[in-house]
Amino acid sequence: MRKTIVGFILLLACTPLTLLASDEEQANPCNDCHEVDLAQFEATVHGMTECLDCHVGADSRRHRRGLDPVDCAACHNDVAEVQAVSVHGELGVRRSTGMELPSCANCHGEIHVMTSTNDPSSPLYSGRQGETCGVCHGSGQPAPAGVRTIRPIEAYTASVHATEAGNGHGGPSCNDCHTSHSPLPATDPESSIHRANVPETCGECHRKITRQFERSIHGLAAAAGVKESPVCTDCHGEHRILAVGAPDSPVSATNIPTKVCGPCHSDLKLGEKYGLPADQVPSYDESFHGLASRGGSQRVANCASCHGVHNILPSSDPDSYIHPDNLAHTCGNCHAGAGTQFTIGPVHVLAEDTTNVVAYWIRAIYIPLIWVTVIGMLLHNLLDLVKKTRTYSLWRRRPPEQCVIRERMSLPFRFTHALAAVSFVVLVITGFALKYPESWWVLPLQAWDNEFRGIVHRIAAVGLMAACVFHFIHLAVSSRARGQMAAFLPKTADFREFAHRISYNLGRRIEPPAPVRVGYVEKVEYWAALWGTFVTAITGLVLWFENFTLTWLPGWVPEAATVLHFLEAILATLAILIWHFYSVMLDPAVYPMDMTWLTGKPPFSRAEERGEVVYEDVPEQDS
Repeated sequence: MRKTIVGFILLLACTPLTLLASDEEQANPCNDCHEVDLAQFEATVHGMTECLDCHVGADSRRHRRGLDPVDCAACHNDVAEVQAVSVHGELGVRRSTGMELPSCANCHGEIHVMTSTNDPSSPLYSGRQGETCGVCHGSGQPAPAGVRTIRPIEAYTASVHATEAGNGHGGPSCNDCHTSHSPLPATDPESSIHRANVPETCGECHRKITRQFERSIHGLAAAAGVKESPVCTDCHGEHRILAVGAPDSPVSATNIPTKVCGPCHSDLKLGEKYGLPADQVPSYDESFHGLASRGGSQRVANCASCHGVHNILPSSDPDSYIHPDNLAHTCGNCHAGAGTQFTIGPVHVLAEDTTNVVAYWIRAIYIPLIWVTVIGMLLHNLLDLVKKTRTYSLWRRRPPEQCVIRERMSLPFRFTHALAAVSFVVLVITGFALKYPESWWVLPLQAWDNEFRGIVHRIAAVGLMAACVFHFIHLAVSSRARGQMAAFLPKTADFREFAHRISYNLGRRIEPPAPVRVGYVEKVEYWAALWGTFVTAITGLVLWFENFTLTWLPGWVPEAATVLHFLEAILATLAILIWHFYSVMLDPAVYPMDMTWLTGKPPFSRAEERGEVVYEDVPEQDS
């Protein structure tokens, strides 16, 4: 009953005021000349004000030629004071650039329809600020003197912040970073976007991240006034801040080493000034992680994976991810069990500075071996080519009508050769594509991501190992195959044949070596192929099953296996290109190709050279 009486009294009290206001609207002399939708105006933020509150003097003098501009400072003096010293105020833009200053209406809209900034129809609503500020700061506007960024709106529109703001998820808009009425140049220490204040500005939304950054080695340096130390905008960008997963984002997995950490940690001047190690970026680029990252892998470990993102601490700090006591856990995030049996050794180490004795001696032996082998093969084949070119007609004789060429490769041998050849070619292409991802010949493989190339590489490795297994099974079950392969065993006669061949090619002997079915050329190819397959298979398995390796094998094994796998791959590839390809394609005796791998029988010239031509009408042997 009491609530009913109070409501009735309030109704009686308000009714006359409503009628009075209605009468005033009808009697408002401004309506005689100005058609203002009063209902719409009352819904605005200034709906309770009178016309004369803003249009001072309109009741005391004629104003057909206009009145003085509306002075918003009469009510908003505090705002006018801070704006006067901002880049939008009298002491800011006009004195330095001569640009036209934005008025209140330019940003907030016309006074008669001005709505709250929380209203989606307001020009200053978070989702529309980019459009409003873009009127002056868009790319179509000339860049005034002293203005550093000429396309901020386009950049902001593409950012994750604009997407969140436009979707009504509370993403930051222009005012959140630059402030509403007091934007200052980034060079002004009082500016919210001065690099010393950037962490605090970003911290308005990202409080937890900012606390981590402030404690990090970068945050402490920035707070101490080290201007080269990165702050939020140095890593994430200023206006075009993209999601971490976006390929174009500076902080995406593949861009962190090259666009975020690399520019500072590979800078010679910064390194000298602050004592930063010069081997951090190059050693990462040479590592498996770096190679995979350069190849486009989004899953491989990058700088942030090991050192942290915002909470980067020196290795001496017990809370650092790379503190010796924490390395097993850090590496274990990707490689379960890493460092549990053996201590993880140095990570950022260049090849020439390695402390791995085994890896050092592998390089010391293999690199000279590659040079000597390659030069020796080139000289050997060049002498043979020159000699045979001079006696070209002798090597292109047509076979007599009555002769039989013995089969050299039976079907099982041809199958083994085909499987090994295809697997080897795929291994070379996919393997060196990982080692040299920026090379021109890798471009056709860009459609394959790094993970897929790795899968193809491992499938080819299984194919090559399967070819070896099949070869040995064939030898085990076929006595004829064992008899054929017995001729591949090294003998002292091979050295005499080699010396005779070199002397003949140099013109020191008149006659070539006596025909031999399996000479030193074929024996070198066969045993080198077996050795190369064995070495690359063992080291490849060590690298393939890295979790087992890092858990159960000593810490020097992964680096040594990587070095040996790579150098043996180089030696094997060059041996195939120089030694084997000459023997089966470039040698004048078989040019353009020895088709034994397909038909099982060599061409007549090669067969005669090996003594595999029978000049009697003898039936061909079964394979």
